[in-house]
Amino acid sequence: MRHFMTTLPLYLQDDKQGLTDKGFAISNVWYHGTSSALLPSILEFGLKRSGDNELNQAAQKTMATIGNQFTPTQEPVFLTQSKELAYYWATQAIRDRSVRFEGEEEPVVLAVTLDEKLQAQVKPDVGAMSLLLMDSGEHFMAHLASIYEQRGVPVPDIDLKQADRMDFLTKLGMAYINQNIDAKNIKLVSEVR
Repeated sequence: MRHFMTTLPLYLQDDKQGLTDKGFAISNVWYHGTSSALLPSILEFGLKRSGDNELNQAAQKTMATIGNQFTPTQEPVFLTQSKELAYYWATQAIRDRSVRFEGEEEPVVLAVTLDEKLQAQVKPDVGAMSLLLMDSGEHFMAHLASIYEQRGVPVPDIDLKQADRMDFLTKLGMAYINQNIDAKNIKLVSEVR
């Protein structure tokens, strides 16, 4: 199994004001984590709701070889208020891609600036509850707890099955928009030199 970079670069650490006992602050700037392999396409064409096209095509080929029909889903664009959480999801994207693709990929974080109309379309990702109840969800919750602890903020005690919808957004930093995001709204978060 290939090694995935999990050390958070300093420039992706969120400021201390971004997380309080009420959760992650919300503004018109959101973050999206992905693989460096997808960066050129995203910076040219934007974030598309279809998700990772290469990964979908690979899955379609695999299903065809075993005689099954692959029906691609139209996933929303996943967002978070936290650069740190976006980096976490970027490392997960690389892990998923490594099963099908060779080569060196790095986690990248994109800043997504939304106007008022698009901002109103951002929703809490309540559908993530099923993911969080699996092993991978335990890893995410442990990572989230470490972010809270590093900021000196009490770790939220959330019963995922009973949680308020807004807790997924404010306390877990999980959101989505069911809309393509134009490239002009997207900027690579990089180290200031």
